Amino acid sequence: MWSERQRGIRVTQEELLCKNACGYYGNPAWQGFCSKCWRERSRAAGAQTQDARQTNDGTPLTFSKFEEKKSTEKGRRINTMRRLFWGSPSPPKRPETSESHARALKAYQSLDPGDFTGFLKLLRSPSSQRMQSRCTAFLNTMEAYHDLPVQKQSDLVQDFYQTFAEYFSCFSEAQVVQTMEHVEKLIMTRLHKWVFCHDSCDDEQKDLALQRRIRSLNWVTPQMLGVPFPDKKIGVTGDPFLPAITAIIEMDAKRAPQDKLACVCKCSQHVFEALSTSNSEPANADDFLSSLVYVVLKANPPRLHSNMQYVIRFGLPHSLMAGESGYYFTNLSCAVAFIEKLDGPALNLSKEEFGGYMMRGRAPSVRSERQKVAGDAQTVLEELQGRQEKLDEGMNALNVQLQQWVQVVETQLNEATSKFVTVQKEMAAQSVSSPHSAASQEEDMKDHMLLLLPDPDADPGDTDC
Repeated sequence: MWSERQRGIRVTQEELLCKNACGYYGNPAWQGFCSKCWRERSRAAGAQTQDARQTNDGTPLTFSKFEEKKSTEKGRRINTMRRLFWGSPSPPKRPETSESHARALKAYQSLDPGDFTGFLKLLRSPSSQRMQSRCTAFLNTMEAYHDLPVQKQSDLVQDFYQTFAEYFSCFSEAQVVQTMEHVEKLIMTRLHKWVFCHDSCDDEQKDLALQRRIRSLNWVTPQMLGVPFPDKKIGVTGDPFLPAITAIIEMDAKRAPQDKLACVCKCSQHVFEALSTSNSEPANADDFLSSLVYVVLKANPPRLHSNMQYVIRFGLPHSLMAGESGYYFTNLSCAVAFIEKLDGPALNLSKEEFGGYMMRGRAPSVRSERQKVAGDAQTVLEELQGRQEKLDEGMNALNVQLQQWVQVVETQLNEATSKFVTVQKEMAAQSVSSPHSAASQEEDMKDHMLLLLPDPDADPGDTDC
């Protein structure tokens, strides 16, 4: 029935791609552009604004001058402390040779994917002194200037990713990506408390607005969204999307952007697993997006907007522009945008029906839900009744077999008793004629009786008179 209805959620592969036709995934947060094209447009617009302010005031208001001044003051304080402790402008450093640098790069190249602990050990080694100093200096600078606007902080982090990747320019693309993921986790785990949900943006207000919006849509049913649920014939109990709901909620507990993105991928994979149990046909993009909308509505994840913006601003560009993670995150952004603009026609409802549901004027599909519960209960009762009938039939058959066995035992006992009486009479007659052999005859009579009596441990079916 639902396949014949008009779907409220439709998306094509072309709609997910960047509006600039660069081949990467776009995002509603970037007005349909990918992160690379969006940053280029933003920087171009910022440069034009800066030039306009320069023309009006005659004084260039650039961040570089401000940063240079702060760096000079900080360097002066550091040199003063070094003179107090070392007695010279700076302690001597051991120069890093090209041979040690090559050994360090080879060690980074042999790291296993996801071995973050091994990456930290290599970064602390003497051969990685230059890279370690670069990371430490950048972290200290970001923490010192944590009051900067969050967009400026995002630009600084992205520029650091780009320049730091030059250390591994001799690596293959996959190895560079793997190494930079470790760098991202190191940097953003330290900077999370400074840049997440920053005071210079309205992420917190948007989080509250999105949570209220999702809470007001708690009446939306899977049938309204066209989500295929498992058939009654399939033995699935409970909500098949519960693992996906749990995964999307876990995103708020992570600190690194790639870990938050991994929760989105895990959620999406669970959605596809639930769809595979619900439908014999492969899941399409419409089924996946409508199911993802249902998961977000059911989960109402904490600080969803802030977590998505954190990944967008400080995650590695390749993670969002292409690949499996980029596809899943783009669909999550589309799902959130759909929820924010959800109306009656998207759910095949009239304006009056949608307004009635939003105003809590009536509960949706109360009768159908009760009928479904009653039908499920009736199915369970019928199944239990069938099992009870089979049990009664088995008990009746067992009673018949038991009665037959009792009759067979009674017949054998009567026959043995009559034979015993006959033998006793014969022995009595013989004892009168020959008294001295009475004892031996009595012994023979006992042995004969033991042979005639049935074995109490024997199976009833094995008795044979």
